[in-house]
Amino acid sequence: MSTKINLSTRGSELLFYRAALSLSSRTLSYLSDLIRRHRKKIRSPWRRLNAGQQALLVLVHLRKDETLTEVAAGFGVGVATAWRYIREAIALLAARAPRLDTVLRAARRAGYPYLVLDGTLIPIDRVAADRPYYSGKHKKHGMNIQVLAAPDGTPLWTSGSLPGSVHDLKAARIWGILRRLNASDLIVLADKGYVGAGEHVRVPYKGDPAG
Repeated sequence: MSTKINLSTRGSELLFYRAALSLSSRTLSYLSDLIRRHRKKIRSPWRRLNAGQQALLVLVHLRKDETLTEVAAGFGVGVATAWRYIREAIALLAARAPRLDTVLRAARRAGYPYLVLDGTLIPIDRVAADRPYYSGKHKKHGMNIQVLAAPDGTPLWTSGSLPGSVHDLKAARIWGILRRLNASDLIVLADKGYVGAGEHVRVPYKGDPAG
């Protein structure tokens, strides 16, 4: 079944094409099941897209960073509906994210020689006046996210988001990362943005084998 949608953006009609998403069917099934169980729990009425289609819409948006207008047109729903679908799915995923204390206990059991702490900037669309979201380090607007990873780089935990102007060290303190690391006795490697973080956060110097 196909749905023909005529939408215009900035005076031009949208063109439709087939596309592939570089994610496994297991990922799609996982999110689809979360959405399906949530709909059953809240006794959701009929929706334009079934749970599997909603999951795919969300994954396309998150993976390919397509705009709401683009993803809504591609799935035959309104922009407001696409936004609600995305917000709903993100909340479901966030609720299942492991807590930092749980991750640190698991890291100790796994016997990791160290963990890696780093901050990343998630770009967002903002105007120049939105200074709290502007990162001087990256020269763009965004949200500061703290990531704790295993020695091989596998992400173990991510923090919530803060405005891009927030320094990595301050963000780590806000989320209680440093306090929990000190209590866990785990060694963590980090870049120079975390200088002064504490005895359990080590900033490798040039030529350091661990760096």
